[in-house]
Amino acid sequence: MPRLAMQFFSLLLLLLVVVPCASALVEIGRPGEAPLVVEDVYLREGTAFISIDDVLDALELEGRWDSVAHIYMIRTPHGRAIISPGSQFLKIGDNFIPISHRPRFIDGKLRVSEVFLLRQLAPLLSEPIYYRNHNPPEPAGNEDPLDRLFAFLLRKKEPVADGSKWVVSIDPAHGGEDSGSLGTDGSKEKDLSLAVGQRLEKLLKMHQDAPVVMTRDGDYALDMERRLEIVAEGQADVLLSLHAGAFFSAGASGVNLYVQPQTERDVPDGVIQENSSLKFAEILRQELKRKGFDVHQVKELPVYPLGRGDLPRVLVEMGSLSNGVDLTSLQDPARQQDFARALFEGLQAFFDTFSGVSQ
Repeated sequence: MPRLAMQFFSLLLLLLVVVPCASALVEIGRPGEAPLVVEDVYLREGTAFISIDDVLDALELEGRWDSVAHIYMIRTPHGRAIISPGSQFLKIGDNFIPISHRPRFIDGKLRVSEVFLLRQLAPLLSEPIYYRNHNPPEPAGNEDPLDRLFAFLLRKKEPVADGSKWVVSIDPAHGGEDSGSLGTDGSKEKDLSLAVGQRLEKLLKMHQDAPVVMTRDGDYALDMERRLEIVAEGQADVLLSLHAGAFFSAGASGVNLYVQPQTERDVPDGVIQENSSLKFAEILRQELKRKGFDVHQVKELPVYPLGRGDLPRVLVEMGSLSNGVDLTSLQDPARQQDFARALFEGLQAFFDTFSGVSQ
């Protein structure tokens, strides 16, 4: 074989040996061992989602799905870890660790985000893991595309002074194949969040002449980017994200209100101002308590469905579907109306007292 042809063949052989993994999205493994190449990777919420079974195979861990409890149990060196597509937390022993991207079923498999793998699961192992994403989302400085969307959306208009002119965006969680949390009787978070959202929408339409923006008005799925685009297109002045949780203990109950911690990046030109979302949440809490709902203290957590920026926005966990009392209340049309009425009155009170956002 001529020398030039031999060199070409050797180079081609080298490429065939080295390059195949470059077409794969993700490699996962234990130190010193050949990693598992995973091509079945889905991009959601600006991050990669991988089958939990593939992850455990690569890390030589054991886990199983409990179809009755709707949870996935993982055996780790620190004890049994539990995740669920209906929960925003990883449970390890008696501890609950927040998950920024909750697990979800995609194409028939439960998948977890690479953020969960690296930040929540890896610290529970006895040794470091090898992880490489060959096709990560394109970087956008220090902000992801949703951050930039919110930053643009939230600063392009002054909030109105007239309480009847505020544009309210209501985001009923989940929808379509994404049922969200499940109640002990099969009730679905997606149905209850939509029911309360539609009741609130009607109250707003009856009492103000500004439009109401619903991110969804039926049983269909939307990814987070599309939800935020709908908020942006609707020129919202305020956002309410409606959810219902499910916990590993039936004793967990009550309404939880979440707001994003405010950082210097959330206000233009470093202007120091009050956290309008926190103010909004505190007013909602008082109105819900007046209607007889058990409401916990407002929590400041980096909750992904709220995005970033200075738009007043609150995530409302309306109760726990794993708690019998909460579940009965959330299923009762009269209590759904009471809940919607409390949110409506909280919105009105907030509109009346809002001092404006510095531009």
